[in-house]
Amino acid sequence: MTSLDKPTEDTQDTDADDARAVTEAALFEAFGGVRGMVETVLPGLLFVTIFTLNNDLHMSAIAALAVSLVLVVVRLAMKDTVKHAFSGVFGVAFGVVFAMMTDNAKNFYLPGMLYTLGLALAYIVTSLAGVPLIGLILGPVFKENLSWRTRNPGRKKAYTKASYAWGFILLAKSAILFPLYWWADTEQLGWVLVALKIPPFLLAVWLTWVFLAKAPAPIDVFAEMEAAEQAEKEREERAKAEREARGEDALDPAPGGRHRKG
Repeated sequence: MTSLDKPTEDTQDTDADDARAVTEAALFEAFGGVRGMVETVLPGLLFVTIFTLNNDLHMSAIAALAVSLVLVVVRLAMKDTVKHAFSGVFGVAFGVVFAMMTDNAKNFYLPGMLYTLGLALAYIVTSLAGVPLIGLILGPVFKENLSWRTRNPGRKKAYTKASYAWGFILLAKSAILFPLYWWADTEQLGWVLVALKIPPFLLAVWLTWVFLAKAPAPIDVFAEMEAAEQAEKEREERAKAEREARGEDALDPAPGGRHRKG
């Protein structure tokens, strides 16, 4: 190894570390991080805990909905992003309404189970169609939008693998939960659901990180647009300066700005 090779390898290692760090940060931003996971688990955990203690559907449902609303209020008070908390509120609200209307506590979990199954199918179908859903989710986070579809085939391949991983993991989760919905009681289904909230999610996020960490760097289309706008502005300024210079030459053709006599 020559002395010139060493800095190159160090630079490549630094770039790879930077890419992994950016990927980790983007995944945390897209999927809510630790706080998002807590907001996902807490309402269901509270529901099944109260129902296990007293078998009171109304109290369990109201408590789950109330804690979801509190989580949103806390986010708003801290001026933080509320998309994960709001999605939790809507999911809990659907579950509460469905359970109340049917007077069946197990139906509190059914909307979320159907959503999980639909999401699994969406990941798989979009991957088959060549527009993997995880790329649509993470593209704006990485500031690459849809550039990976046509300009970055290695990144498209990574998004496709990640989407398949999400799809099959969620399908496996659904394969466990739907038989329990029919055969188990509310408490059993609820505790299994709580237990399956985080581990499949972490596995899918980890696989996504693995695939993207090995993929080419994203193309920052926002930076490209800014550069193009700046270049266009500079061209316009140069053209304006040239027009002004030509106008001055026409008025002052002779050196020093004086007309020459014949």
